[in-house]
Amino acid sequence: MFHNWLDRWDEGRAQRGEEAKKTTDLILDADRAFPDMGAAETLEGFCVLAEKSAVDPGFFEPPDASDHSFELRDGWLTFPSDVATDVAENNIVWVKVTASGKRDRALVIFHHWNATRRNSQIAGFLSSRGITVIEIAMPYHFERSRPGSLYADYMISANLGRTVQALRQAVWDGRKLIRWLKCQGYQDVSVLGMSLGSWVAGLVAAHEPTVGRASLFLTAGSLAEMVWTGRATRSIRKSLEPRLTLAQLQRAWAPLNLENHADRLARPGLELHVILASRDMVVLPDLSERLLGRLQNAGARVGVLRLNCGHYSLGRPPYILGAGWSLKRFLLQKK
Repeated sequence: MFHNWLDRWDEGRAQRGEEAKKTTDLILDADRAFPDMGAAETLEGFCVLAEKSAVDPGFFEPPDASDHSFELRDGWLTFPSDVATDVAENNIVWVKVTASGKRDRALVIFHHWNATRRNSQIAGFLSSRGITVIEIAMPYHFERSRPGSLYADYMISANLGRTVQALRQAVWDGRKLIRWLKCQGYQDVSVLGMSLGSWVAGLVAAHEPTVGRASLFLTAGSLAEMVWTGRATRSIRKSLEPRLTLAQLQRAWAPLNLENHADRLARPGLELHVILASRDMVVLPDLSERLLGRLQNAGARVGVLRLNCGHYSLGRPPYILGAGWSLKRFLLQKK
């Protein structure tokens, strides 16, 4: 009875804002996704560039340049993104800093898609335990929102190229921020990603060697399959389905598939922590389990907590309490 109610609550939560999510045309926009890699006028050409990028170790490597334009004021940090987009607000990264009073541990949080507020409870809980919490605004969210938009439709959409660009921008922003934190004296830097943010956190952890711990909430490997099968992305599938197949979308978004970066996530010195919801209809459990299998086969060190709730109800008691304590233990454990 309780779980039937929980499932209905999750469905009601998923329906919020659904009327704002309209179907749109499929757009390649390869120049956004793969600048300087040549033109791609067809879907097949786009997929070829995507598959090359998926095995290119430099694709998620931000420019290696000394940047002194970070500004920290009254608990807010801002800096310019190294990806220039046609939305001016999106080109400045905003970060909420909840200081712990120490400079030894920091956690960078990547929020979920269409987040409307930052995680003040998590920030307060962890900062009181000696971990400085760094909450970054992902592309087209919060202070970086596109004027007039009802949700973050530029972060993930039927525009294949803009989606790749936005996720790449999020990874570059995260890595730039982490390098700044290391320069500020933080020795132990971890990342936490929630839902779509877990893809970003996973990609950051895979490519940024200074990250020692990565906690991924409600994650999976294939972003394409999550969009195709998930409850929250029906409008994107409806936009894409007349023009391409799931197999083609998997190729087009190959750089964003965490399974393709499993070997990097299994690197020495990186500890992984995964929290899944067994009743999840947004990130289907089968997709999550497949990623776990790929990570374990690669030799990654992964701790897993499975909770009998849905995607949205993970944020409610008692599930969020169990997730919070599991996260705290993971972040504070000695290596």
